[in-house]
Amino acid sequence: MGFLLMGIMMLASWYVGHMLKKKFEKYSKTYLSNGMSGAEVATKMLHDHGIYDVKVISTPGRLTDHYNPMDKTVNLSEAVYNERNAAAAAVAAHEVGHAVQHATAYKWLTMRSKLVPVVSIASNLVSWVLLAGIFMLQTFPQLLLIGIGLFAMTTLFSIITLPVEYDASNRALKWLQAKNIVNQQEYAGAKDALTWAARTYLVAALSSIATLLYYVMIYMGRRD
Repeated sequence: MGFLLMGIMMLASWYVGHMLKKKFEKYSKTYLSNGMSGAEVATKMLHDHGIYDVKVISTPGRLTDHYNPMDKTVNLSEAVYNERNAAAAAVAAHEVGHAVQHATAYKWLTMRSKLVPVVSIASNLVSWVLLAGIFMLQTFPQLLLIGIGLFAMTTLFSIITLPVEYDASNRALKWLQAKNIVNQQEYAGAKDALTWAARTYLVAALSSIATLLYYVMIYMGRRD
């Protein structure tokens, strides 16, 4: 049962990732009528929210876009930073959405930030502890229980990430529409792209929950 559930989640993860790639390729061809680049969209959204201490910079790679609260930078991949299409506008506005969350002390982002040090440690240890726990299940079952506890922390982080990501997208779409950054067709593309991006986090959270339940089942069935 556990393997079946994990298999389903792996398939779902592949499908969502595949669709996300197709959507971004599609909307990368929907050029903005106002001609703004991703960098320009990000800068304008920051300033419209009264944020002037956050820098917008270009970062190498593809789909490497992120907001760094430590140095207050909106990091946009080269394709997003320079391009002038609906996909770039959507991603740029989404990442600024995180900067707005940071500036307004959005509770879910604050909670996630506090978990980062704990999750960082848990992530480095969890695989080894779970593996050792399974091997020593009959002689030292407490070790697997410790591993489950560590994995539960990473699962909690995935769950808390959901409202953070969905809220950032909602802020982005609301601003894009309110400020007439995009027309109706461009807005539809931006919304569709962000919807599929959010689904990657949803699938990740569900997969983490399924994996956690799988290890719990192993622990509960150790005497079977």
